[in-house]
Amino acid sequence: MTDNSPDTNYIICMKWGTKYGAEYVNRLYNMVQRNMTLPFTFVCLTDDALGIRKEVVCYPIPELNLPSNIPERGWKKLTTFKPKLYDLKGTALFLDIDIVIVDNIDCFFTHQAQHEDSVMIIRDWKKPWRMVGNSSVYRFKVGYHTYPNLLQYFENNFEKVRSEFRHEQAFLSNYLREHHHLEYWDASWCVSYKYHCLQKIPFSYFKPPIKPKDAKIIVFHGEINPPDAITGGGGKWYRHVLPSDWIKDAWQ
Repeated sequence: MTDNSPDTNYIICMKWGTKYGAEYVNRLYNMVQRNMTLPFTFVCLTDDALGIRKEVVCYPIPELNLPSNIPERGWKKLTTFKPKLYDLKGTALFLDIDIVIVDNIDCFFTHQAQHEDSVMIIRDWKKPWRMVGNSSVYRFKVGYHTYPNLLQYFENNFEKVRSEFRHEQAFLSNYLREHHHLEYWDASWCVSYKYHCLQKIPFSYFKPPIKPKDAKIIVFHGEINPPDAITGGGGKWYRHVLPSDWIKDAWQ
């Protein structure tokens, strides 16, 4: 059973397919437990709960009314905005299962948004002027019908959405800016392993990746995942990756 009192803090993650195993969910739970002093309920939306530790509450990923055999662009993550998501009711922090937590994350719940219906999200690093959020870490109200038409609009206008937006976070950012509010985390809290931790060539061949000051969550995107960061390798020729002992210490 979940604690669905109005002040419940939820950590929500999502796992589908075979790219990431249950150990990613279990490690994420461990990292949250070590780096959060507030009470929380940990929820995983998944198509396969086998191997996930018992402290994690698992639910099936809600269905999306989309054409079959379309390229996966993270659209499933939008189901977290269902007006009624099972029996969940409170404040939810969504975390991708391949992030690494390196410091206390209480602030992601205690930070006060300017608007009641705001979604707090990472501001995209590559092209920040586009005002697109990176949905590896976002906070929203769950169970209050705060975003009642988001999924309905998406499903009813999917072909239009797909022609205008490459992936779910671009659509989500645009929709929220038009119909609700989108706010961004402190830029130091969530950093990119690729852009902020790796040394530039030629230094990357003899200087290990750095942990940025004040960083709380390291986001992995592209070709490098936490196991690659721990062992070294996995990057393209112009992004040489040496082993990161601090990632190894955090990702367990």
